[in-house]
Amino acid sequence: MSNIPASTRRAEIEGFLKSKALALNTRGRLIFALDATASRQPSWDTACALQAQMFDEVATIGIDVQLVYFRGSECQASSWVSNARALAALLEKIDCRTGYTQIGKVLAHTQREHDRQKVRALVFVGDAIEEKATDLYRLSDELARRIIPCFMFQEGDDPEAMRAFKEIARLTKGAYCRFSPGAASELAELLRAVAAYAAGGVQALSTSRNAGAVKLLTQLGGS
Repeated sequence: MSNIPASTRRAEIEGFLKSKALALNTRGRLIFALDATASRQPSWDTACALQAQMFDEVATIGIDVQLVYFRGSECQASSWVSNARALAALLEKIDCRTGYTQIGKVLAHTQREHDRQKVRALVFVGDAIEEKATDLYRLSDELARRIIPCFMFQEGDDPEAMRAFKEIARLTKGAYCRFSPGAASELAELLRAVAAYAAGGVQALSTSRNAGAVKLLTQLGGS
């Protein structure tokens, strides 16, 4: 008869079953984060409509998305969802409010979520940075160690945001793209391309024909 305590055997069995369950869960997981501070209000409605289109793409290719946003003094995360209508409904409830950027909280949250279960990528859409860039780079290094690329999409042309977003993308082996306020088709292509990447990695992205995929592939180096 085994001398291993029953509680130890039970823990080993539970650990084995959990590892098998995680291995069987092959759906990609994507965190979609938004700056919802007041500076983005002029283009917010357009951006929301485009992001809702991306959610339709998500439902088609089969990935789970968590919506994260910051505004005012709050930084909130939704549950993980795959239903396009549920995602669009979450987005419709968000309005812009005055406040400082909280990109650091987004990066730290992504790390925690990944440590629970693998996150394929982080998408961030914003127009400014009001935090210490070196703090964001330290957090980006942690994401790089976990192989979580950050796709940093900048609205407008703020030079400080451009430098920081580019560096975060470089450190995490992600990609940076800038789009003009109101450039609907451009942002839509980028979002569809990232959805494809989250579902199947670079191979899936390389089969996409849109210009957004080409931009991302150029920075990812096709590797």
